[in-house]
Order: sequence, then structure tokens, then C-alpha cells
Amino acid sequence: MIKGCVIRLWHSFSTVGLLVGTLFFAASLTPSLNPRTFLVQGVLSGFCLAAGYGVGVFSLWLWTYLELPRPGAHRARFIKLLSAAVCAGIALVFLWRASDWQNSIRSLMDLPPVDSARPFQVGLIALIAFVVLVMLARLFQLTFRFIAGRLRGFIPRRVAMMIGISVAVVLFGSVINGVLLRYALHVADSSYRQLDALLEDDIKQPADPQKTGSAASLLDWEHLGRTGREFVSTGPSKQDLRSFLGSAALEPIRVYAGLRSADTPEARASLALAELERVGAFDRSVLVIITPTGTGWVDPAAMNTLEYLQRGDVASVAIQYSYLPSWLSLMVEPGYGGEAARALFKEVYGYWTKLPKDHRPRLYLHGLSLGAMNSEQSNEMFEVLGDPYQGALWSGPPYSSRIWRSITSNRNPDSPAWLPRFRDGSYVRFTNQTNALDIPGAHWGPMRVVYLQYASDAVTFFEPRSFYRAPAWMNRPRGPDVSPELRWYPIVTFLQLAVDMAGAATMPMGHGHVYAPAHYIDAWMAVTDVQGWSADDVARLKRHFATQ
Repeated sequence: MIKGCVIRLWHSFSTVGLLVGTLFFAASLTPSLNPRTFLVQGVLSGFCLAAGYGVGVFSLWLWTYLELPRPGAHRARFIKLLSAAVCAGIALVFLWRASDWQNSIRSLMDLPPVDSARPFQVGLIALIAFVVLVMLARLFQLTFRFIAGRLRGFIPRRVAMMIGISVAVVLFGSVINGVLLRYALHVADSSYRQLDALLEDDIKQPADPQKTGSAASLLDWEHLGRTGREFVSTGPSKQDLRSFLGSAALEPIRVYAGLRSADTPEARASLALAELERVGAFDRSVLVIITPTGTGWVDPAAMNTLEYLQRGDVASVAIQYSYLPSWLSLMVEPGYGGEAARALFKEVYGYWTKLPKDHRPRLYLHGLSLGAMNSEQSNEMFEVLGDPYQGALWSGPPYSSRIWRSITSNRNPDSPAWLPRFRDGSYVRFTNQTNALDIPGAHWGPMRVVYLQYASDAVTFFEPRSFYRAPAWMNRPRGPDVSPELRWYPIVTFLQLAVDMAGAATMPMGHGHVYAPAHYIDAWMAVTDVQGWSADDVARLKRHFATQ
């Protein structure tokens, strides 16, 4: 009985769909931006197999619908056998080469090579994912056919079919968005909210009254949240800086308002400004407005390096706008981050512009990932032309970042998309693992903007249009950590990059979406025009962070 069910299930599959799906499966084994584990590869391959199957089934339906000629039974059988042999051969060759393709990325990221791509495990996982997706598709098909069948006695057949499809889309969409997704987001929000409120045993409330979160602070320690408490209580102290520098240094100032510090972004921004005034932040040489990631996290590699370079003579401020990771925050509450960034910038910039120009800190913006995109949105150029801030360092900007996309699209034609040059380089420059900020003959203008990005970062270089065309960053020359074996395939590359984007933050330091202190050092030196550091001092600082 079971054998009969399996045979019937097998015969229910479209031969053309399976053949095209096999080609998609094979293409999914080729390299993309990030190396993949066998589990991730199996799930990705299963989705690609299902996508190819759908393309094949639709193509066959369209061929039949257009009443195009079909081969006779004998020729059709020969074509199917030949096609099956060719497709199976391609899949086997691609499985055999899969480990070499993964190693072509791993070697560029200084990861140990893999001996095998574990083809049997990949194949089994892909088959399970494929069957689940096809069963869901068939359930959808049964739903709209049932509805259409009930309507066919009252309205024309094709109208009934269209109504059936529409109702099925609404029904499935409601279940996915209104039930499954909403429940998952509720669980995620509740979990991250509890995690954010958790008081860590290893992080103590500051005793220094000049510290945010202390008993003298305007911002309550518990309300800072997990990421806020981590930000204000870590980083180099004055003693750490003196020990490394061998000279005088100041205690860096860090101010943070958590999501529970006040109900609205405007209220949190107002509290943050009051705290900046209380601790004397506007007496420092450098002031940085930080827009954190979705969870409220501030990359320590970014701020620690700046505080060393500025000998502690720096103040920084951030406010939290979400508990969720950046990708969830972007999907669920896309406007919150920009709203919070604008509120904080308005408060700080408004106060800063009222200070005497020769007795105020130089003002900079910073953000990583979603924080970079929201920091871009914190102000418009026309709002600051009369009294511009000094610059910005934005690292790993998401592909949807408006200013980044505009500048990259309008880059100088002789520069690659993964490391653009924009006009004369007086306003904005791009850099990566190799410091590319020193452009011969170029001079900085009154505002310095630097984008730190890695060619292997799918958060930045995910391209929605890769569904049907190759992204510009695939053109040669390639980025330093992008496999020369990478090829574009319609639909498949889109799915590969989507998977890469989800795992970009798990890459080794200095690749993907994990930005290294050494590269922040080069970027901050250019943005803030650091003086008094020799090449040997800079190299020593990079070694210091590399050993931490």
C-alpha cells in the first residue's frame, strides 16, 4: 500500500518540472557571496528545486495553452530520456564540484577548506524541502479549484477560475500574514523585549556620576536596556587609553536612551540631549550621533577605535528604537528607525548650532547596517547647508539605503559597483578591507562622508533585480573577497543572495557584515581628520585590536 502511494505520488510530478528543477538545483550549488553549511545548502537547494519545478510546470502549461505543436509519443519519450540523462549528469557534476566552489569563498575569507560538500545530506534536505513546498502549492491549487468548481455553474469558467485564484491568494495570505507571521512576530517581540530588560550579572551600574545610568544620571540604569547598558559600561577607560598611548587622555563620554526611557522618540531624544549637557559632552572635540541597529546595538569596533584615535576626547550619543533584529525591524516597523534618527539629530543639531563655532565639538554621524540607512534619513542636505556638520561614517548600508543607492548608481563609470568613486571625491568616498580613501589629487570638502563596505556583504549588495538580471557588482574586476567562480543564474542567484543576507553577520571578522576594527581605524582617520598619529602608531593600534 505504501509502495503504491509512493508510486502514485511520483507519477503525479511533472517530468518537465522535474527536469527544470534539477537544473535549478544544480545551479544552487554554485558559489555566491558567503560560504554555506550543508544544512543551509540543502534548504536553499530545495527552494531552488521547487522554483525550477514551478517554472517548468508553468512553461508546459503555457505551451499547451497557446496550442503549440507537441512531439509524438515516441519522440517525446526519447526527448524526456535524453533530457533526464543530461540534467542528471549536470546535477552530478555540480555536486562533485560543490566543495571546490565553497572552498573558493572560504579561502578568500581565511577559513579552513571543507573536504566534502556532503552531497547525500544536501540532497536529502533539499528533497524534504521540495516536497513540503510542492505540497503547499498543491493545497493552494486544490483550494482555488474547489472554489472555482462551486462557481462554475453560475458564471463563465475562466471568470470562476480567476475568482477562485483571487480568493485562494487572499485566504493563504491571511493565514500566513494574519496568523503565522503575526504569531511569530509576537513571540519574537516578546522574547527580545524580555532579553532587553534582563539585567546582566557581569555588567554593573556605573558608580561614576559622570556616567549615563549612574545614580546621578537623568537616564535610569534599568531602562537603558541590555544593549544600552553594554554600550555605556564598556569601551576603553581613561586608564586604558593612557596605558596604550603613554600620554594624557580623557574619559570617553557615552550617552544612551533605551526604548523604555521614554514613550516617544522625541522624548528619548530630549532626555539624551539633557544628559549630554549634564556630562559636558559639548566641551569635547568630537561628538558623534549614533543610530544603532534594530536591537539597539552599537558596534564596539566602531566606537572603541574612535575613542583611541581621539585620545578619549570624544562624546557619543544614541537612542534605541526597537527590540528586534535589523531585518525584522525593517519588515515590521520600517519607519521607526528613521523617526528616531531624525528626532535625535534635530535635538542635538539644534543645540549644537546655537553654540559658538569656535567653542563647540565637531559633529559626526555614524550607523551600522539598518543604523546606517536610518542615519542617512536623519536629515536632508538643505537643512544643514547653512551650518553643516563635519561628516559621517556609515558601515554596511543595506541595499535599500536611499543616498547610498543614488551615489552608487551615479558613480564614475570607471569604478566598480562594490567600490565606487563619486565625482571628484570631495564629498563622499568608499572603502573596504584595503584602505581606498586616499585618492590622488582629490581634496576633501567641508563635509566628509565615508561608506565602509565589503564586497562580500549581502546586506549591502543583495539586489532584488538579480531575480532577472546580473547585478553590476558581479562585473569584473570582482571584490577582494568575492569568488571568481560566482556566476549569475536567473531566480537562483536571487535566492542565494537572500540566504547570504540572512547569514551575513555570521561571517569571519573583516568579511560579510562583520566589520573589523582595523578598517574602522582607517575610515575614522579620514572622516575626523585625525592628527598626531604616525604610521607606526596606527599599525600598533591595529595590532592592539587584532589581539582582543
